[in-house]
Amino acid sequence: MLLRKATPGLSKMPHYSRGPMGPAGYGFFGEIVPPGIRMLLIINGILFVVYFLVRALEIGPLLLLFHALSLIPDWVIRGALWQPITYLFLHSPYGFFHILFNMLALWMFGSDLERDWGTRRFLNYYFFCGVGAGLCDVTARLLLGDGQIPTIGASGAIYGILLAFGLLYPHRRIYLWFLLPIPARVFALILGAIAFLSAIGGRGSNVAHIAHLGGMVFGYFYLRYKPDFLDIDWMASYRRWRLRRAQRKFEVYMRKRDRSGGGGWVN
Repeated sequence: MLLRKATPGLSKMPHYSRGPMGPAGYGFFGEIVPPGIRMLLIINGILFVVYFLVRALEIGPLLLLFHALSLIPDWVIRGALWQPITYLFLHSPYGFFHILFNMLALWMFGSDLERDWGTRRFLNYYFFCGVGAGLCDVTARLLLGDGQIPTIGASGAIYGILLAFGLLYPHRRIYLWFLLPIPARVFALILGAIAFLSAIGGRGSNVAHIAHLGGMVFGYFYLRYKPDFLDIDWMASYRRWRLRRAQRKFEVYMRKRDRSGGGGWVN
Protein backbone atom coordinates (compact mmCIF):
# COMPACT_ATOMS: atom_id res chain seq x y z
CA MET A 1 0.00 0.00 0.00
CA LEU A 2 1.41 3.36 -0.99
CA LEU A 3 1.38 5.88 1.82
CA ARG A 4 0.15 9.39 1.08
CA LYS A 5 0.31 11.27 4.31
CA ALA A 6 -2.06 12.86 4.82
CA THR A 7 -3.05 36.73 6.85
CA PRO A 8 -5.58 39.21 6.09
CA GLY A 9 -9.02 39.26 7.65
CA LEU A 10 -8.00 37.74 10.97
CA SER A 11 -8.99 40.70 13.12
CA LYS A 12 -12.43 39.20 13.71
CA MET A 13 -11.04 35.89 14.89
CA PRO A 14 -11.50 35.17 18.61
CA HIS A 15 -8.38 35.08 20.72
CA TYR A 16 -8.15 32.61 23.57
CA SER A 17 -5.96 32.97 26.60
CA ARG A 18 -5.06 30.71 29.46
CA GLY A 19 -5.35 31.21 33.21
CA PRO A 20 -2.82 32.63 35.64
CA MET A 21 -0.22 30.02 34.73
CA GLY A 22 0.09 31.53 31.26
CA PRO A 23 -0.58 30.05 27.83
CA ALA A 24 2.00 27.29 28.11
CA GLY A 25 1.79 26.54 31.83
CA TYR A 26 0.71 23.05 32.71
CA GLY A 27 1.77 22.80 36.35
CA PHE A 28 3.23 19.71 38.02
CA PHE A 29 -0.22 18.28 38.72
CA GLY A 30 -1.84 19.77 35.63
CA GLU A 31 -3.63 17.74 33.02
CA ILE A 32 -0.81 16.80 30.69
CA VAL A 33 -3.02 15.14 28.09
CA PRO A 34 -6.60 16.48 27.71
CA PRO A 35 -9.35 13.85 27.34
CA GLY A 36 -10.08 14.36 23.64
CA ILE A 37 -6.44 14.12 22.65
CA ARG A 38 -5.98 11.17 25.02
CA MET A 39 -8.80 9.34 23.24
CA LEU A 40 -7.28 10.06 19.81
CA LEU A 41 -3.84 8.91 20.96
CA ILE A 42 -5.22 5.64 22.33
CA ILE A 43 -7.32 4.82 19.25
CA ASN A 44 -4.52 5.68 16.82
CA GLY A 45 -1.99 3.78 18.89
CA ILE A 46 -4.09 0.61 19.13
CA LEU A 47 -4.91 0.61 15.42
CA PHE A 48 -1.25 1.18 14.53
CA VAL A 49 -0.14 -1.80 16.61
CA VAL A 50 -2.83 -4.01 15.07
CA TYR A 51 -2.01 -2.81 11.53
CA PHE A 52 1.71 -3.31 12.16
CA LEU A 53 1.19 -6.90 13.33
CA VAL A 54 -1.27 -7.68 10.54
CA ARG A 55 1.23 -6.52 7.93
CA ALA A 56 4.14 -8.33 9.60
CA LEU A 57 2.15 -11.58 9.78
CA GLU A 58 0.59 -11.00 6.34
CA ILE A 59 -2.96 -11.75 7.44
CA GLY A 60 -4.75 -11.30 4.13
CA PRO A 61 -8.38 -10.68 5.22
CA LEU A 62 -7.35 -8.05 7.77
CA LEU A 63 -5.05 -6.36 5.26
CA LEU A 64 -8.06 -6.06 2.97
CA LEU A 65 -10.04 -4.57 5.87
CA PHE A 66 -7.40 -1.92 6.52
CA HIS A 67 -7.26 -1.22 2.79
CA ALA A 68 -11.02 -0.62 2.84
CA LEU A 69 -10.62 1.81 5.76
CA SER A 70 -8.04 3.94 3.94
CA LEU A 71 -8.99 6.82 1.65
CA ILE A 72 -9.39 5.62 -1.95
CA PRO A 73 -10.99 8.19 -4.30
CA ASP A 74 -12.59 5.64 -6.63
CA TRP A 75 -14.19 3.96 -3.62
CA VAL A 76 -15.42 7.23 -2.12
CA ILE A 77 -17.30 8.28 -5.24
CA ARG A 78 -18.86 4.81 -5.34
CA GLY A 79 -20.27 5.15 -1.85
CA ALA A 80 -17.47 4.40 0.64
CA LEU A 81 -18.43 7.47 2.69
CA TRP A 82 -16.78 6.14 5.84
CA GLN A 83 -13.30 6.52 4.35
CA PRO A 84 -12.90 10.33 4.80
CA ILE A 85 -13.16 9.60 8.54
CA THR A 86 -11.54 6.20 9.01
CA TYR A 87 -8.36 7.08 7.08
CA LEU A 88 -7.53 9.55 9.86
CA PHE A 89 -6.96 6.67 12.30
CA LEU A 90 -4.53 4.68 10.15
CA HIS A 91 -0.78 5.21 9.88
CA SER A 92 1.99 3.54 7.93
CA PRO A 93 2.71 0.03 9.26
CA TYR A 94 6.21 0.12 7.72
CA GLY A 95 7.77 2.29 10.41
CA PHE A 96 7.19 4.48 13.45
CA PHE A 97 8.02 7.98 12.20
CA HIS A 98 4.63 8.62 10.58
CA ILE A 99 2.53 8.00 13.68
CA LEU A 100 5.10 9.44 16.10
CA PHE A 101 5.27 12.76 14.23
CA ASN A 102 1.50 13.08 13.95
CA MET A 103 0.71 12.10 17.54
CA LEU A 104 3.50 14.23 18.99
CA ALA A 105 2.27 17.26 17.00
CA LEU A 106 -1.32 16.50 18.07
CA TRP A 107 -0.32 16.55 21.73
CA MET A 108 2.12 19.49 21.56
CA PHE A 109 -0.07 21.87 19.57
CA GLY A 110 -3.55 20.55 20.27
CA SER A 111 -3.48 20.47 24.07
CA ASP A 112 -3.87 24.22 24.57
CA LEU A 113 -6.61 24.34 21.94
CA GLU A 114 -8.63 21.65 23.69
CA ARG A 115 -8.16 23.24 27.11
CA ASP A 116 -9.35 26.62 25.83
CA TRP A 117 -12.10 25.39 23.51
CA GLY A 118 -13.34 22.36 25.39
CA THR A 119 -13.23 18.77 24.19
CA ARG A 120 -16.37 18.86 22.03
CA ARG A 121 -15.37 21.89 19.99
CA PHE A 122 -11.79 20.66 19.66
CA LEU A 123 -12.92 17.29 18.28
CA ASN A 124 -15.37 19.00 15.93
CA TYR A 125 -12.50 21.12 14.61
CA TYR A 126 -10.15 18.14 14.35
CA PHE A 127 -12.56 16.06 12.29
CA PHE A 128 -13.69 19.05 10.22
CA CYS A 129 -10.09 19.66 9.16
CA GLY A 130 -9.37 15.96 8.69
CA VAL A 131 -12.45 15.22 6.61
CA GLY A 132 -11.97 18.43 4.61
CA ALA A 133 -8.35 17.47 3.92
CA GLY A 134 -9.51 14.05 2.74
CA LEU A 135 -12.09 15.54 0.39
CA CYS A 136 -9.47 17.87 -1.09
CA ASP A 137 -7.14 14.92 -1.61
CA VAL A 138 -9.90 12.85 -3.23
CA THR A 139 -10.85 15.68 -5.60
CA ALA A 140 -7.28 16.41 -6.63
CA ARG A 141 -6.38 12.78 -7.24
CA LEU A 142 -9.50 12.12 -9.27
CA LEU A 143 -8.57 15.04 -11.49
CA LEU A 144 -5.04 13.67 -11.82
CA GLY A 145 -6.18 10.10 -12.49
CA ASP A 146 -4.80 8.62 -9.26
CA GLY A 147 -8.10 7.25 -8.04
CA GLN A 148 -6.87 3.84 -6.88
CA ILE A 149 -4.03 4.96 -4.61
CA PRO A 150 -4.96 4.86 -0.89
CA THR A 151 -4.18 7.65 1.56
CA ILE A 152 -3.78 7.14 5.31
CA GLY A 153 -2.82 9.34 8.25
CA ALA A 154 -4.05 12.21 10.38
CA SER A 155 -1.71 14.78 8.82
CA GLY A 156 -4.52 16.86 7.30
CA ALA A 157 -6.17 17.30 10.70
CA ILE A 158 -2.76 17.96 12.30
CA TYR A 159 -2.01 20.75 9.82
CA GLY A 160 -5.36 22.30 10.70
CA ILE A 161 -4.32 22.23 14.37
CA LEU A 162 -0.94 23.79 13.53
CA LEU A 163 -2.73 26.60 11.70
CA ALA A 164 -5.08 27.24 14.63
CA PHE A 165 -2.16 27.27 17.05
CA GLY A 166 -0.30 29.82 14.95
CA LEU A 167 -3.35 32.09 14.57
CA LEU A 168 -4.63 31.93 18.14
CA TYR A 169 -1.26 31.98 19.90
CA PRO A 170 0.71 34.05 17.37
CA HIS A 171 3.50 35.11 19.72
CA ARG A 172 4.15 31.69 21.25
CA ARG A 173 7.74 30.69 20.62
CA ILE A 174 8.36 27.58 18.53
CA TYR A 175 11.83 26.05 18.21
CA LEU A 176 12.30 25.12 14.58
CA TRP A 177 14.41 21.96 14.39
CA PHE A 178 14.64 22.33 18.18
CA LEU A 179 17.19 25.13 17.69
CA LEU A 180 15.78 28.23 15.99
CA PRO A 181 13.12 30.14 18.00
CA ILE A 182 10.38 31.66 15.85
CA PRO A 183 6.87 32.99 16.62
CA ALA A 184 4.04 30.51 16.16
CA ARG A 185 2.44 32.65 13.45
CA VAL A 186 5.65 32.51 11.40
CA PHE A 187 5.82 28.76 11.94
CA ALA A 188 2.25 28.37 10.62
CA LEU A 189 3.07 30.59 7.63
CA ILE A 190 6.15 28.50 6.78
CA LEU A 191 4.15 25.28 6.96
CA GLY A 192 1.42 26.76 4.76
CA ALA A 193 3.95 27.90 2.16
CA ILE A 194 5.63 24.49 2.13
CA ALA A 195 2.27 22.71 1.78
CA PHE A 196 1.24 25.04 -1.06
CA LEU A 197 4.47 24.72 -3.02
CA SER A 198 4.60 20.97 -2.45
CA ALA A 199 1.01 20.58 -3.62
CA ILE A 200 1.89 22.35 -6.86
CA GLY A 201 5.12 20.51 -7.61
CA GLY A 202 4.86 17.34 -5.55
CA ARG A 203 2.99 15.03 -7.90
CA GLY A 204 4.43 11.53 -7.72
CA SER A 205 5.46 11.90 -4.10
CA ASN A 206 4.16 9.45 -1.53
CA VAL A 207 3.17 12.37 0.71
CA ALA A 208 -0.34 13.81 0.23
CA HIS A 209 0.56 17.50 0.17
CA ILE A 210 -2.92 18.41 -1.05
CA ALA A 211 -4.33 16.94 2.16
CA HIS A 212 -1.94 19.06 4.25
CA LEU A 213 -2.96 22.21 2.42
CA GLY A 214 -6.64 21.20 2.55
CA GLY A 215 -6.49 20.75 6.32
CA MET A 216 -5.15 24.28 6.72
CA VAL A 217 -7.73 25.75 4.31
CA PHE A 218 -10.62 24.09 6.14
CA GLY A 219 -9.12 25.13 9.47
CA TYR A 220 -8.98 28.75 8.33
CA PHE A 221 -12.60 28.56 7.18
CA TYR A 222 -13.66 27.23 10.57
CA LEU A 223 -11.76 29.88 12.53
CA ARG A 224 -12.76 32.75 10.27
CA TYR A 225 -16.47 32.01 9.84
CA LYS A 226 -17.22 29.44 12.57
CA PRO A 227 -20.41 27.89 11.13
CA ASP A 228 -22.79 27.14 13.98
CA PHE A 229 -23.61 23.62 12.79
CA LEU A 230 -20.00 22.57 13.36
CA ASP A 231 -20.31 23.03 17.13
CA ILE A 232 -23.35 20.84 17.57
CA ASP A 233 -23.13 18.29 20.38
CA TRP A 234 -23.58 15.29 18.09
CA MET A 235 -23.90 12.74 20.90
CA ALA A 236 -26.61 14.77 22.62
CA SER A 237 -28.41 15.20 19.28
CA TYR A 238 -28.20 11.46 18.70
CA ARG A 239 -29.66 10.75 22.15
CA ARG A 240 -32.51 13.18 21.52
CA TRP A 241 -33.20 11.49 18.17
CA ARG A 242 -33.30 8.08 19.85
CA LEU A 243 -35.73 9.42 22.47
CA ARG A 244 -38.05 10.93 19.83
CA ARG A 245 -37.93 7.67 17.86
CA ALA A 246 -38.86 5.65 20.94
CA GLN A 247 -41.71 8.05 21.71
CA ARG A 248 -43.11 7.70 18.17
CA LYS A 249 -42.95 3.91 18.40
CA PHE A 250 -44.78 4.01 21.74
CA GLU A 251 -47.48 6.30 20.32
CA VAL A 252 -48.02 3.95 17.35
CA TYR A 253 -48.27 1.01 19.73
CA MET A 254 -50.83 2.79 21.92
CA ARG A 255 -52.98 3.74 18.90
CA LYS A 256 -53.00 0.14 17.67
CA ARG A 257 -53.85 -1.06 21.17
CA ASP A 258 -56.75 1.40 21.48
CA ARG A 259 -58.18 0.37 18.09
CA SER A 260 -58.03 -3.31 19.03
CA GLY A 261 -60.12 -2.64 22.14
CA GLY A 262 -57.87 -4.88 24.16
CA GLY A 263 -55.70 -4.17 27.07
CA GLY A 264 -56.78 -2.51 30.24
CA TRP A 265 -55.94 -3.58 33.70
CA VAL A 266 -58.04 -6.36 35.31
CA ASN A 267 -58.22 -6.56 39.07
